[in-house]
Amino acid sequence: MKSNSKALSAPYTIWMTVFIVLPMLLVGYFALTDRAGNFTLENLLSVGQYSNVFLRSIWLGALATLISLLLGYPLAYIISKMSVKRQSMMVMLVMLPMWMNFLLRTYAWMSLLEDNGLINAALAAVGLPRVHMINTAGAVVLGMVYNYIPYMILPLYSVLTKIDQNVIEAAQDLGANDRKVFLKVVLPMSMPGVISGVTMVFVPAVSTFIISKMLGGGGNLLIGDLIDMQFLGSAYNPNLGSAISLVLMVIILICMGIMNQFDDGENVGGGVMI
Repeated sequence: MKSNSKALSAPYTIWMTVFIVLPMLLVGYFALTDRAGNFTLENLLSVGQYSNVFLRSIWLGALATLISLLLGYPLAYIISKMSVKRQSMMVMLVMLPMWMNFLLRTYAWMSLLEDNGLINAALAAVGLPRVHMINTAGAVVLGMVYNYIPYMILPLYSVLTKIDQNVIEAAQDLGANDRKVFLKVVLPMSMPGVISGVTMVFVPAVSTFIISKMLGGGGNLLIGDLIDMQFLGSAYNPNLGSAISLVLMVIILICMGIMNQFDDGENVGGGVMI
């Protein structure tokens, strides 16, 4: 039995080794060596000069995650209360933008937000002043929310649909109003979905680069842009780029560890006492 299990898991082990373990080892190697291959900590020490870029990336990523949660939770809750047929249709509509190329979706927002774009043209048509939206931090956050909010909605919807309606009705029978039912029953039971959604949005948001490059301009440099510059830009320096990537991985792991502290696994089967 054990030999069969090992045989079945062999392809996955090979896949993880080739596409996860080896790339991470290469990142660690380049981060801890210079161009001649000698061991050095200079690359990691040089990352400190980009602390403002790290802070900006974390701030914008966290803001996009919060907005996605505030918008995604009510929508996921509404979908979970619909009939099964309507749920399928709404989930398909949520996933529909993801069927389009990521780059094309971002280009579409450029057409909407630029100074002579569709939004400003509509404002001018009704006599309102034009608004500068492109190449701003707000445009970057908007692009993050638009592209990553499905990753917030889907895990929330998955958890909310599994909440037993009898539990909610029992809380109402015990005298809890709608606010208490939500705060004491629905929200605690949906925390695994919240944590999954926050993680799935924050990780790509904090490390994104194409959104900030296209919607933020040169004044909103993020960690992803910085790494991209080290590998593809004129200042080619894969050692420094690997060091920045290594620090980013550590930051993401710390954030995920903090988020996991809010999920003790006790809220999957039921809520807390009213």
